[in-house]
Amino acid sequence: MKRIAILGSTGSIGVQALDVIRANPENFELEVITAHSNADLLIEQALEFKPNVVVIAREDLYEQVQQALQHEDMKVYAGSKALCSVVEMGTVDMVLTAMVGYAGLLPTIRAIEAGKQIALANKETLVVAGQLITDLAREKGVNIYPVDSEHSAIFQCLAGEFHNPIEKIILTASGGPFRGRTAADLAGVTKAQALKHPNWDMGAKITIDSASLMNKGLEVIEAKWLFGLRNEQIEVVVHPQSIIHSLVQFEDGSIKAQLGLPDMKLPIQYALGYPQRLKSDFPRFSFLDYPQLTFEQPDLKTFRNLQLAFEAMERGGNMPCTLNAANEVAVNAFLRDEVGFLQMSDIIESCMAKVAYIANPSYEDYVTTDEEARKLAAELINK
Repeated sequence: MKRIAILGSTGSIGVQALDVIRANPENFELEVITAHSNADLLIEQALEFKPNVVVIAREDLYEQVQQALQHEDMKVYAGSKALCSVVEMGTVDMVLTAMVGYAGLLPTIRAIEAGKQIALANKETLVVAGQLITDLAREKGVNIYPVDSEHSAIFQCLAGEFHNPIEKIILTASGGPFRGRTAADLAGVTKAQALKHPNWDMGAKITIDSASLMNKGLEVIEAKWLFGLRNEQIEVVVHPQSIIHSLVQFEDGSIKAQLGLPDMKLPIQYALGYPQRLKSDFPRFSFLDYPQLTFEQPDLKTFRNLQLAFEAMERGGNMPCTLNAANEVAVNAFLRDEVGFLQMSDIIESCMAKVAYIANPSYEDYVTTDEEARKLAAELINK
């Protein structure tokens, strides 16, 4: 029985993780759930699963959550400090970090420092501070189990192969809703169009990142740290059907791939249940339903965010932190109709050129870089 804390239980990954826990009551016990601001759903989840601790990050919503749960045998907290404290609880075995964005970094650090196993759905943690996180996990003897479908695929392909050197990995990308479009086509796209992903059901921020290919760029940087790769060992290929989730090529030239229908519950369950493969009733993939699987090169000139992510990874230091912060601000602005789709790349590129570069950043440097990049991105938006 694993006792699970879910950071971000009301988001897309968190909700699907609860589906997995609901289906496997003999394997998992829910100890902690947290949300940023969706108090209504958090209360609903708490009443169903009866966790020991419930945290709402927005302190102005504490009274609503506390009153709704006052007759239940559970503790209710609020604020960012509470998020960092609950992951240290002795009754927690594994922390699923399903928060979106930079906000997931510090709670993940605290969980690793407390020796908790990590199921990582918050890719920004490794994008922003990959060296710091991997060094800390090694020092504390903590395993980080990837939840992203692409990184889960690589992890699964490496089972039994950890002693065999990797020649390269190939991350697959669906191409998003605008695959094949030109820059001229993208100039006037709306957020409603960008939020219509052809294959995956995700939250707004990740869906926009997928449309711009920034999501794949962040995954490239995440993969570097998760699997200890050199920059040149990571490739991206567009695979519109999203059946092959990623591939590993070994030094003998053999390639392993992991396949399945696009359903996040499978990689979530694999991470939570590892090393066991738990039985599931998820829909099964059939080759007869997909007689053609196709592949193509990503268009780095039109979808510049992926190229910017490769450049940030190559530069290293605090550059990926700048990339991530500028992107978070740009995406929020796009969702508020304050900038166009292509302008997001302009904002990110400007921030990468102007924010002070630090080759070997400390945690405090990451905090400063994040603040500086966000401020500059906001200024560029408001010009």
